[in-house]
Amino acid sequence: MISLENVTKSYPAGDTRQYVARDLCFDFPEGEAMALIGRNGAGKSSLLRMVAGTMPPDRGRIVRRGRVSWPVGFQGSFHPDLTGLENLRFVARVYGVDTGDLTDFVADFAELGPYLRRPVRDYSAGMKARLAFAISMGVPFDTYLIDEVTSVGDGAFRQKSEEMLRQRLTRAGAIVVSHSMELLARLCTSGAVLERGRLFFYARVTRAIEHHDHLMQGRLPPWLR
Repeated sequence: MISLENVTKSYPAGDTRQYVARDLCFDFPEGEAMALIGRNGAGKSSLLRMVAGTMPPDRGRIVRRGRVSWPVGFQGSFHPDLTGLENLRFVARVYGVDTGDLTDFVADFAELGPYLRRPVRDYSAGMKARLAFAISMGVPFDTYLIDEVTSVGDGAFRQKSEEMLRQRLTRAGAIVVSHSMELLARLCTSGAVLERGRLFFYARVTRAIEHHDHLMQGRLPPWLR
């Protein structure tokens, strides 16, 4: 279970503040994939990082029960001077998974070839994202935090990534951020729209997508007018 308890987070924006969260109280649904939708700059990635514990809120607290992933697709935690292999071995020790099993999985899935044994500083952004995705899929989390990760790579790799994510979601929940409404409709059951520091939750993801579409047209959905 992941709960937001009176969580507030904002950033300076000229003479005002840009709010990611305004005194939010929210329980994320357990055991299902929930889409987190919002316009550019709404703070979706910041909210994911707060849920992951890598960014503190200004006020309030976030309660986590169960094993929660880092934001999948985020590569900032890799040590650039270590190889991909050394980085994944470190993750295996931190999360208590078998190093050999994780190495075999990542080597097969990420398709990095000899680059797996080269320093991460030599990687392209896409290679880092593939490494991050493969490592996260190799660790059994209760909740996956997904941030635009299936947009990485060519069409075949994107399809493989989505299929792997679907497999993981048969036994785990997720919070999924993506600009692809089609992907969210395929992967997610429910959805929440983040707008000006507020969350609007819908048990059906299609309803959340409809809310977002109205906002993109510069108007509120009819049920909020």
